[in-house]
Amino acid sequence: MYSPDLIVFSHLRWDFVYQRPQHILSRMARMRRIFFIEEPIYEQDITPYWEQYAPQPHVLVCRLHTPIGMPGFHADHGEVFLPKLQELCAEHRIAEYLIWMYTPMALPFAQSLDPQLVIYDCMDELSAFLYAPPTLLAQEAALLEWADLVFTGGPSLFRAKRHRHPSVFCFPSSVDAIHFGRARNCEQAADLRGLAHPRLGYYGVIDERIDQELLTAMAETHPEWQIVMVGPIVKINPHSLPQYPNIHYLGAREYRVLPSYLAGWDVCLLPFALNAATRFISPTKTLAYMAAERLIVSTSITDVAEPYSHIVAIGNSHTNFIRACEQVLSADTHERASRLVGMRTVLAQTSWDTTVEQMHFIIQQTLLREPLPMAA
Repeated sequence: MYSPDLIVFSHLRWDFVYQRPQHILSRMARMRRIFFIEEPIYEQDITPYWEQYAPQPHVLVCRLHTPIGMPGFHADHGEVFLPKLQELCAEHRIAEYLIWMYTPMALPFAQSLDPQLVIYDCMDELSAFLYAPPTLLAQEAALLEWADLVFTGGPSLFRAKRHRHPSVFCFPSSVDAIHFGRARNCEQAADLRGLAHPRLGYYGVIDERIDQELLTAMAETHPEWQIVMVGPIVKINPHSLPQYPNIHYLGAREYRVLPSYLAGWDVCLLPFALNAATRFISPTKTLAYMAAERLIVSTSITDVAEPYSHIVAIGNSHTNFIRACEQVLSADTHERASRLVGMRTVLAQTSWDTTVEQMHFIIQQTLLREPLPMAA
């Protein structure tokens, strides 16, 4: 069946952290061309131009370089962005297409186009994030009016959006189980080899969602624990993070090497603060940790605690989190086997391929004006 092109507007850059957008769109690219439009990049005293590169077949990342020094998809970019967007469509002969939105802030630019369908993949409650634009909530309300379909990245977001649009579907983030399953038999990363055990690790973005007081409590209570934090530090001052000899900030690592870090950890962590920014998160790494078959400890994030409390040890306070780490480190063979069975059962029921197949079906049914499955 014919599949029109997909024009994507994203606040996340393709080469930042490999997560939900890349997993979904790389699979969508098997059936259509993907034009991934990122936020503009400021460059003083230049003639605006598109930087374009193809990270994989049928995916083209497009970054507009502009002399307008405003961050994000700001309205001030309109006079430059809109004609350049038409130029991009003409250059690549984009005639029949869908629009896929990751950020409401790009709405004024997206609405200059004439898509066959508009999909809003709501992966986070962006209005709750640090430095969120003050107009974001109003822009999201307008996007929900314009969109034909809304996908959400987890059950919490689904419950928050389901009454605001007639076609909201919950698609929790899945996992590349083969990729992260390599952690069970690959060599550990070289920069872990000098660290003593036990090692308790986290990978992902390090920002206002990480509970810094929890990291401090862990480091002070158990100086023998080696706490490994892998990922870029954004929106917060790196010097504000807890500094202890047993906390190791290793920086960003490529997606392809992440299994080698999990291979060297005794416990995988989800040390999120419980605040407005984490109220609706559904961490992709939860299932990645399961694919690596590592014991997991999390704070009481709703989209972790509700479905996975029989697998993931939950700590609803700093004291309880540390106690949960102590317990999983000393878990006997029976407990480890029980949690492992739970992990394998969860993983058998999900994959990114299945997620994208289901999304594609809903999109095609909507294009054909066929009845949709009950939104869920």
